Amino acid sequence: MRKQQDLPRHYSFEFFPPKGPKGEQRLDAARAELAALGPAFFSVTFGAGGTTRSGTLKTVKATMDATGISAAPHLSCIEGTRESIRELLQTYADNGVDRIVALRGDIPEGMDSPGEFSYANELVGFIREEFGDRFHLEVGAYPEVHPETPDPAADLDNFVRKVEAGADSAMTQYFYNADAYFDFVERAEAKGVDIPIVPGVMPIPNWSQIKRFSAMCGADIPRWMERRLETYEQAGDEASVQAFATDAVTRLCERLIEGGAPGIHFYALNRSEPTRTIWQNLGLPAADHTDAMAG
Repeated sequence: MRKQQDLPRHYSFEFFPPKGPKGEQRLDAARAELAALGPAFFSVTFGAGGTTRSGTLKTVKATMDATGISAAPHLSCIEGTRESIRELLQTYADNGVDRIVALRGDIPEGMDSPGEFSYANELVGFIREEFGDRFHLEVGAYPEVHPETPDPAADLDNFVRKVEAGADSAMTQYFYNADAYFDFVERAEAKGVDIPIVPGVMPIPNWSQIKRFSAMCGADIPRWMERRLETYEQAGDEASVQAFATDAVTRLCERLIEGGAPGIHFYALNRSEPTRTIWQNLGLPAADHTDAMAG
C-alpha cells in the first residue's frame, strides 16, 4: 500500500468567487502572482443555497483562460437534485474542467433535508456513475474532526466511504497543529486508504478574520499562537502580528513536508500575500510543481 511520503508532492491554491470590480481586480492580481509559482491546480469555492454558484463557473473559466492551469470548482450537493448536478457537471466538462472538489457542503440553518444526496460519498458515487473517470475527484478530510461529527472514529469512517466511492485525492480542512494531521493520516492508512491526503494550510493575512473563520468551522488555534497574536494585536503592533503569523505558518508547513505530506493546499483568500512569502520561506521552486499529481 502506498504511504503518503511515497506519493508525488503537489501544491495548489484556493480562491473564492469575487464580489464587485474591486474584488475582481484583487483576484486578478493574486491569480497572476500565484500562477507564476506553478501550482498543480487552483480550486474555487462554491456557496450553498445559490450564493456563489454562478460565480464559481465564471471564476473557474477566467482562471483557466488567464493562467492555462487547471481549476477545480467546489461542488456541493446541498439542495441539488440528480438532474441539476448532472447538468452542472456537464457544463464543467464542456468548459474543459478536469477536476472537481466534491463536498456535502454546509447545511443552511433551518433546513430539514440537504436534498437528494445527504453525504459527500453519495455525490462522489453519482459522479463516477454518470461521468466515469472524466474528472479527478478531490474530497474533504478533517484532521481535527468535522464539527458536526464529534466521534473521531465515525468521522474517519465517513472519510473512508468517500475514498471507497471513488475519490482520487483529498484536501484537509485547515489546521495549525501538525500532530492532528499526522494522526489522521496514520488512522486512515490503517483503514487501507492510500490516496493522497494533502494538508490544507490557512495563512493569516488578517488575524481577526481567521479567528472568526476558525470559530465557525471548528479549526483549533493553539493557545500559544493565540496568546502571542492577541498580545501583539492589543499593543497595536500589526507588523509583529504579520511577522509572527507568517513564521508560525511557515514552520507548520516545514513540519508537514518533512513529515511526508504529499504537498500543501493553501487557502489563499484571493490574496497572493502572505502565501507567496511562505512559499519563498520554504524554498519551493515553481518549476518543480507544475505537473499535476498522479492519481
